[in-house]
Amino acid sequence: MTRVLVVDDEPQLLRALRINLRARDYEVHVASNGADALRLAAVHPPDIVVLDLGLPDRDGVEVIHGLRGWTAVPIIVLSGRTGSADKVEALDAGADDYVTKPFGMEELLARMRAITRRSGAADASPADPVVRLGDVTVDLAAHQVTRPDAEGGSESIRLTPTEWHLLEVILRQPGKLLTQRFLLVEVWGSAYVDQPTNLRVYMAQLRRKLEPDPARPRYLLTEPGMGFRFQPDR
Repeated sequence: MTRVLVVDDEPQLLRALRINLRARDYEVHVASNGADALRLAAVHPPDIVVLDLGLPDRDGVEVIHGLRGWTAVPIIVLSGRTGSADKVEALDAGADDYVTKPFGMEELLARMRAITRRSGAADASPADPVVRLGDVTVDLAAHQVTRPDAEGGSESIRLTPTEWHLLEVILRQPGKLLTQRFLLVEVWGSAYVDQPTNLRVYMAQLRRKLEPDPARPRYLLTEPGMGFRFQPDR
């Protein structure tokens, strides 16, 4: 049974989430402040954390930092803050996804299922998996990208070293929202953290080479104001 820790200071929302999650066979623990959340996480280590940012005793980002000091548990931020700066701060602190209030229960449940699948796949998958983007096959072990050709065989797709590095970072974290800052530091280094043009240019190049329709990307998605996400086929 998947164990969920829900952290929010709204009693009605806590009650609604507890009822809905238990009805779907989740084991649910709830906390109304950051101190209780960190204590419960230590006593009953969760499989998923659903966390509000506006807590009475401390900011939710502090709770994320506290959790990330000792656990890689998936964290879904649940908050009424709509500004992209708040979202980016939470994601940079270590959150895996962000749902804005008001939200639909089915959306939250879908995010939880996706994050659970991703976590399980990361535990079970080989170090160098083969990833498919429609007809395109990316072999992360062999550093090869191919697609079917007209004769029924396959043709190679050439990527530059930077394109390959960016693609590899994104594909190894399917479904996770990766901030611009994270990708810039991972691929180009901390000196380039204020140069998002690099990221936009290379993402456009990858889409032209890999997406069925680069103008309407299906796999390499943009989250406006925040970053990018690799969305695999379901």
